[in-house]
Amino acid sequence: MLQKNLSRERRDKLKSFGQRHRSINRFFRSDLASLAILHKTDKYSHDYIIHYQRHFQPVRRLPLNLLEIGVGGYDDPKHGGHSLRMWKDYFPNANIYAIDLYDKSALQEPRIRIFQGSQADPEFLKRVAGEIGRLDIVIDDGSHVNEHVIVSFQTLFPLLADNGIYAIEDLHTAYLPEFGGSHDLDCQSTSIAMCKRLIDGLNWEQIPDHEPSYFDQHIASLHYYTKLAIIYKGIDKQHSNGSGCTCPK
Repeated sequence: MLQKNLSRERRDKLKSFGQRHRSINRFFRSDLASLAILHKTDKYSHDYIIHYQRHFQPVRRLPLNLLEIGVGGYDDPKHGGHSLRMWKDYFPNANIYAIDLYDKSALQEPRIRIFQGSQADPEFLKRVAGEIGRLDIVIDDGSHVNEHVIVSFQTLFPLLADNGIYAIEDLHTAYLPEFGGSHDLDCQSTSIAMCKRLIDGLNWEQIPDHEPSYFDQHIASLHYYTKLAIIYKGIDKQHSNGSGCTCPK
């Protein structure tokens, strides 16, 4: 009888442990900071994760297509992909895509596909978007060269699904000449200058004699943090507060 009771007690403990483990696992996978540390992505050290958690949490379980520009690891074919694996865990029903200048196909796995090509090549970007089929989230963590950032945004944002999200990281390179940036705050060729124009475009209806561009008419909201911009796409700015992506359900 004692042995039988002990066995029952042990079973109860194991059951309780299993329940706690599943609960911890669910929390862990929903906490982007924990996943960033686990997968060793530098997005954590750049303090981007707290902002991504705020903007992405409402759509975490939707069947999304996420495209990240830049895989990491430079020309080493087997190095990089840290943030791709983080996104795969955080978005359990999403397909994760990436592009990189180098061949990173060795890092592919179920729900992660990587294309080789330049983010400064509009035709390549259009082909990738065509193969993906629908872009819900785009994250530019690529070369950080100002010209490349601008070309990528001008090409991919129009291809983004309505109510999609476009993020640009490491915008501090707009002030670094080695990345095509400038110390001149009035310079119009930097990624930050582009972002400033997007802010003006958000208010285009208040600018006399202003002919609105595609971006003026299709940006619902802009959110700026240190080195990071998060831009929501939306057609009707009058009735959109950009509070969350309403990607296909």
